[in-house]
Amino acid sequence: MAADGNGQFTFTNVGTGPYHLLIAADGFASQTYSGTLAANEAGVVPQITLAVASEATQVQVTVSRVELAEDEIKIQEKQRVLGVFPNFYVSYDPDAVPLTSKQKFELAWRTSIDPVTFVLTGAVAGVQQWQNNFSGYGQGAQGYGKRYGAVYADNLTSTFLGGAIFPSLFKQDPRYFYKGTGTVRSRFLYAVANAVICKGDNRKWQPAYSTILGDLASGGISNAYYPSSDRGAALVFENTLVGIGTTAAANVLQEFLIRKLTPGQSHNLNQP
Repeated sequence: MAADGNGQFTFTNVGTGPYHLLIAADGFASQTYSGTLAANEAGVVPQITLAVASEATQVQVTVSRVELAEDEIKIQEKQRVLGVFPNFYVSYDPDAVPLTSKQKFELAWRTSIDPVTFVLTGAVAGVQQWQNNFSGYGQGAQGYGKRYGAVYADNLTSTFLGGAIFPSLFKQDPRYFYKGTGTVRSRFLYAVANAVICKGDNRKWQPAYSTILGDLASGGISNAYYPSSDRGAALVFENTLVGIGTTAAANVLQEFLIRKLTPGQSHNLNQP
């Protein structure tokens, strides 16, 4: 029924006796009015004003998994040991959202171009030159430059192959997930095991195909630029085993020491 020009409603052919009106509209609190209509009486109901409903409107806001993962990456990229050394590949959130392939490549790229990466590469190349490792490179500035390029190439290929390319292909997460709870023994075994197992993008534990194949592939590629006397399949497999051992040792340090030396990450923890 529509109201007239004055906003009034008129009901005709209403019988005598008691009546009950319910006035309701979306977004407003309903009102009721009751009365009794005598014979031949024209009943008039006082003006009724509906108040806005007091119930709060519920709005559900959802954030996509991609956006959540992007926020996690931003936090990780602020993680630096002693405020200096990159600690990007560690998540202190055990329920972190899996990364997309694009985000895996972004994290690998961010690590590879970090200024500290270049400084550490120079330090390693300097030690190699001092110890005359890979003597086929020679000495002097030229020898140092070749060692520097080889060390950086090793880091670059292992980071992208083991941290982006293979994790994207096998749908695995390249990060170390800090445990932080349990006995010292359980945490130690967890850290060591994470050298050969990892979380998949489905959040289930599985063999770390990405890391192992990344080390193997990186070692194979290094045969293209290392001196001929240092090339060969044996060296590739030896370096892969060394890489697994190094990862295990780094994970143990992550579990028991590095968190304490990494400021600015406590807001990302669900751990005590």
